[in-house]
Amino acid sequence: MNEDLLSFIWRFQYFEKKGLATDEHLPLSIIRPGQRNTDAGPDFSEARVVINGVLWVGSIEIHVKASDWRLHEHEQNGAYDCVILHVVWENDHPAMRRDGTAVPTLSLNGLVKASVIERYRCLLDEKDTVPCNRQFGDVEQIRKYAMLDRVLLERLERKALEIQRLLEANQQDWEQTAYQWLGRHFGFKLNDAPFQRLTEVVPWKIIRKHTDRLIQVEALLFGCSGLISENSEEIYVRQLQQEFRFLSAKYKLQDETMHAHEWKYARLRPAGFPTVRLAQFAKLLCNTGGLLNRFIVSEHFDEIRELFRVEQSAYWQEHYMLEKKARAQVPVLGTDAAHLLIVNAAVPLLVAYSKHRQQPELLDKAIYWLSQMPAEDNRITREWASLGMRVKTAADSQALIEWFNNYCTPKQCLECMVGAALVRDA
Repeated sequence: MNEDLLSFIWRFQYFEKKGLATDEHLPLSIIRPGQRNTDAGPDFSEARVVINGVLWVGSIEIHVKASDWRLHEHEQNGAYDCVILHVVWENDHPAMRRDGTAVPTLSLNGLVKASVIERYRCLLDEKDTVPCNRQFGDVEQIRKYAMLDRVLLERLERKALEIQRLLEANQQDWEQTAYQWLGRHFGFKLNDAPFQRLTEVVPWKIIRKHTDRLIQVEALLFGCSGLISENSEEIYVRQLQQEFRFLSAKYKLQDETMHAHEWKYARLRPAGFPTVRLAQFAKLLCNTGGLLNRFIVSEHFDEIRELFRVEQSAYWQEHYMLEKKARAQVPVLGTDAAHLLIVNAAVPLLVAYSKHRQQPELLDKAIYWLSQMPAEDNRITREWASLGMRVKTAADSQALIEWFNNYCTPKQCLECMVGAALVRDA
């Protein structure tokens, strides 16, 4: 027995309630088990129980062993004075409030069907990456797709929370936040950290003053990234050097310059080199002006996709690295890369702004965008496809990735609508 299963049993009342009594031999009726609390304090709030004919309204605390109450120092914590029932598996010690009164206790050991515990153990012992792999087909489709909708919203909420923290760090500056968030995702995972660092070194308030001249934006980004060669005979490189010398002195950026070794090239195709991505990022910044505003006002998904299908400047269509000419033309930022940026950067920004401004129509737009893009193809989505789940759009794949990472991998089966259906008594 563990606390997760015990909470699950209490939450859904999967135990024998006929002739129910507390361990103190007082008649007990459960009117409402309460709302689960995910913050600090008792496990369930707003519960209603009748003990020996008296209605009690308050909180429920769950422990495998009753002595955990004392071990966790609840008897000294005022937040637990409102506990009206201590639900345990093993009652090995009385629970006391700060004023010395005892908390009524209910031991569930002996009241729970062995089949519920056995089904849960089977899921925990399963070696498949999706623990309910063999039983997945036994669950009604409506539960699976209800879970799919739930985890998509959870994923969007989680990413929106990351953006909210970034917004707070930027003192509520939405444009700087959008610039940083988008910049981070131009790293396409391998270079996320250095891209994030670069957007901190050269902030949006500087970049936006020069978006009418691409060479200056390129100079700021390449110069602060530490990637401009010191000695070069190429005209373009010398332009970058000249512009950066002037701009870095003007904005006092000399001491903030990054080092070339911070950027990673391993296992990247040349078209994905950070140098090419920087050139594409510079062009996008010059094309958009205010990034976030473009997402908010755009009515059509195709408009957003075309915004991200960036054609970098002429030099970077012929070079993967400074002073190293490519054998063939360097690809522009294609549709697949544009989709990744929309999924990972634009959609979460729109969701975060929707929550911040209380504009639910922007959340609807973000979900619509996801539905307009094809699903990602990776080992996780293929695993779900083998179980019969639809994986047609980016909304599907994003939801399934969240489901797999946050429920299947840590075996949080009791919090999953499919796992819970398999565990509970038929």
